[in-house]
Amino acid sequence: MFANMLKSLIENERIETTVPKAKALRRYADKMITLAKKNTLATRRRAISEMMVRFNALTDKEARAARKGDTSAYNTDRQVIDKLFSVLGPRFASRAGGYTRIVKAQRRVGDNTQMCIIEYLDN
Repeated sequence: MFANMLKSLIENERIETTVPKAKALRRYADKMITLAKKNTLATRRRAISEMMVRFNALTDKEARAARKGDTSAYNTDRQVIDKLFSVLGPRFASRAGGYTRIVKAQRRVGDNTQMCIIEYLDN
């Protein structure tokens, strides 16, 4: 569950979830940014392992579309790793920690659970 939430957070840079899930996710999100700041082969492999990324092989149809320039055929996990190390890592290079913010939102209709928005800070 946290691997999928972490991928969504990296991809969209903000997600809406419950407060306990956000507080638990913050730990993993900050760890991934710390790895991305180092940007070595070992840290890339560790991030891939921690996020449980699976690079699926492209089918023949997807490979043909990719050769024509259609990048939507690529695995989104690959794009998440690239964004983590090429966009988010350099953005927080000068920051020592505290890369995420949790903002409380309205309670969810139905079960009255406190919702919040977890997002990466802008530098």
